[in-house]
Amino acid sequence: MKYPSLPVIIGGIITIAAFTMDYFQFELIEQFLVFSFWVMVPLVLSLIDDKNQTKAQKQIYFWLIRLYFPAAFLAFASMMASKTWQVEHVIIPGALSIGWLVFTLLFAIYGLLILREKGFSFIEEVAIAAGLIYFFFGGIWYSLYQFEVHLFHLAPKMSALSAVHFHYSSAMVPIFIGMLGRVMEKKKWYQWLVGIDIVGPILIAFGILFSKTIEVIGVTIFAINITIYSTYVFMKVRKNLNQRKARIFLTLSSLAVYAIMLIGLGYGFNKKVGLIPISISDMVLVYGSLHAVGFVLCGLLGWLAVKPRAKA
Repeated sequence: MKYPSLPVIIGGIITIAAFTMDYFQFELIEQFLVFSFWVMVPLVLSLIDDKNQTKAQKQIYFWLIRLYFPAAFLAFASMMASKTWQVEHVIIPGALSIGWLVFTLLFAIYGLLILREKGFSFIEEVAIAAGLIYFFFGGIWYSLYQFEVHLFHLAPKMSALSAVHFHYSSAMVPIFIGMLGRVMEKKKWYQWLVGIDIVGPILIAFGILFSKTIEVIGVTIFAINITIYSTYVFMKVRKNLNQRKARIFLTLSSLAVYAIMLIGLGYGFNKKVGLIPISISDMVLVYGSLHAVGFVLCGLLGWLAVKPRAKA
């Protein structure tokens, strides 16, 4: 997507409406899904656009661009059918969500084509491919949520949580780490960064479904990974960038990670001592906003300003 401004502006207006208007009746977790549909994804499409695409990649990218708006509208209509219009039969919102599922499948196919083209010789491309594939997992969980499928006897809201997990951290962190790999001089630790980044989301998702202990382990190593990425970008990469816009946005993205962690620690401490009454919903709003707007959106805008190319 060479000119993402229009879809992002349209998506931004829809997202602001979804967050601010009572008419939609979306829960907070659904509002963050709307943000991913309408703001994140068109920026990701622009970020992965590459003039050196293979013929197969060009074909898939062509359909990604052509189908983005219909898929986003269907995903949004699916949510409105279940929440705003309160349609009685889940088959309607479920069927509408399939459009987004198919679209994210194309993302996964594009990721697999990157792996086929680059193999494992370019570890940064493996990271980007993994991020694109994880979008498909997000699409699966979103459809399960809209069909109200009680997979593993879990409440549908857990499907929504898993959809957010795979649309945000699971997809975006590998893509960002892949972009970092395109511009940095490779270090031995970078391969570990990519490996943990690919395995971490699976551990977290498995833990959410089956084991609190595994979830804690996954979250811990994933948080350490994001911290290493953000620290390296803040300390090394941004100083070597010529684009002022890139330096600003990547700095904000990196600082958002530290803010998220400090707020998380502060919330845990406050919960024990009871200094300030803070509800979990308030915490989720602040945490989610910092993650979506601070880390993800600023990170996307920063890397788009750099637009690092894949190595031949």
